[in-house]
Amino acid sequence: MTDDRELFDILDRELERQNTTLQLIASENFASKAVLAATGSVLTNKYSEGYPHKRYYGGNAIVDEVEDLARRRVCELFGAQHANVQPHSGANANLAAYLAVLDPGDTVLGMRLDQGGHLTHGSPVNISGKFYNFVSYGVTDSDERLDLDQLEALAKQHRPKLIVAGATAYPRIIDPAPIRAIADSVGALFMFDAAHIAGLIAGGVHPNPVGVADIVTFTTHKTLRGPRGGAILCKAELASAVDKAVFPGLQGGPLEHVIAAKAVAFREASTAEFAAYAAQIVTNARALAAGLAGEGFRIVSGGTDNHLMLVDLRSFDAELTGKVAQEALDRSGITLNKNTIPGDPRSAFVTSGLRIGTPAVTTAGMTEAEMAHIARLIAAVLRAPDDGALAAEIREEVGVLCSKFTPYP
Repeated sequence: MTDDRELFDILDRELERQNTTLQLIASENFASKAVLAATGSVLTNKYSEGYPHKRYYGGNAIVDEVEDLARRRVCELFGAQHANVQPHSGANANLAAYLAVLDPGDTVLGMRLDQGGHLTHGSPVNISGKFYNFVSYGVTDSDERLDLDQLEALAKQHRPKLIVAGATAYPRIIDPAPIRAIADSVGALFMFDAAHIAGLIAGGVHPNPVGVADIVTFTTHKTLRGPRGGAILCKAELASAVDKAVFPGLQGGPLEHVIAAKAVAFREASTAEFAAYAAQIVTNARALAAGLAGEGFRIVSGGTDNHLMLVDLRSFDAELTGKVAQEALDRSGITLNKNTIPGDPRSAFVTSGLRIGTPAVTTAGMTEAEMAHIARLIAAVLRAPDDGALAAEIREEVGVLCSKFTPYP
């Protein structure tokens, strides 16, 4: 197919890494071969600025069918009135949502980055925090769950134009209903960022915010198991504003090859098999959290209701940082990421915690027995994070485990 061995040899090594090591990053998954094929299709050749039947270039009749199919499928999947499937990422989807309903300087409530929120929920280093007046809410000190009392008090104090729910490192169900009630009480719009949990919503194991929130944004590559990209669902009355915010407001030509792959993923997510998969993600997350707790780790909020858990390393080893733990586990063939925990005394570059997710290992076919095994492997590595011989031994054991659950044989 190609004589560019320099590049494709690198890709072969990445394929081997994915096949032979444990992928526990909560925002990653293994896309199906159909999704990969659509992403690499001839649609990559086509410019399609605009929307179906309203393009700025010719030759888009077939492309229009693809994008219409993706929009129809995602609306049916989530019960939405309108969909925009053009955002290149979840961050772009969030920024487009803001652009659609906010003016620069408007007040917005969003979850604190260091307590589970996302950069685009108002971090001062992000464009969201630079263009809008974000006020942050977080979790309670007592049970480390979403502090609805704080959210309500801040809403009444600041009278925001928009309230943003959703998280990137929060292990519990986020019920949209009480947040809708708070938004209504102060006349605010309500946006739900479902980037991490879109697949759990589609699979019926997390409450659906569509129809409750005015706007729902999400990514297509995490629990939804599609290509890398984003999407926006909204009520009909916001459709025009949202579409104009995405194009021409924020992006140029859409990635129609990725939109085709999104259409594939939406179809896959509508099946009974996917619903069973979503349920197994949660079962696996709970089993892994229980296994880690049994090894002496403190699980933030006491457990998980979704696809991820936050692990406080200090109960296991007061001196062990998330940075050191991540690097030691990576050398041992276990891929995850360091993460701040609520009230973390260490910086985001060091951290006292880990974020661990089960979407990819569940796609590979692993169940509760493998989660118990993985918990033991993580604990073994972190009891001696500087032991190179142990890392090699664990890496070999991980390889044997992964050989039974290879995502891309």
